[in-house]
Amino acid sequence: MHRLLFVCIENSNRSQMAEAFARIHGAGKVEAFSAGSRPSGVVHPKAIEAMREKGYDLSQHGSKSLDDIPPGEYAVAVTMGCGDECPLVQAARREDWQIPDPKALPPEEFRALRDLIERKVVELLASLMRDEG
Repeated sequence: MHRLLFVCIENSNRSQMAEAFARIHGAGKVEAFSAGSRPSGVVHPKAIEAMREKGYDLSQHGSKSLDDIPPGEYAVAVTMGCGDECPLVQAARREDWQIPDPKALPPEEFRALRDLIERKVVELLASLMRDEG
């Protein structure tokens, strides 16, 4: 079982959606977690609504700090473009997706960013399965 970690600054939009998509598309194959380097304490209502459109209830998630995630090594740690705001996490592989914070975007642009995150998560999961042989 691969452990995945998605990190952004507030853990209220990007990393939450990535965690949700990893749970949806990687069910039974991955454990997904998300955290923020400076968590806001809340999941943004736009993210909750955007994921509801995909059939996922993000309102049950909470905004977490890196101190709240389970310790140990992760197969992949993905940062969402927060640069040096994201401290090092023990991971076999690291990726930075350079995805801008969508919280101020209008709904149609927010959805486009959500869909980009979904595509990137699906690609990540496919690469993990290929690496397994």
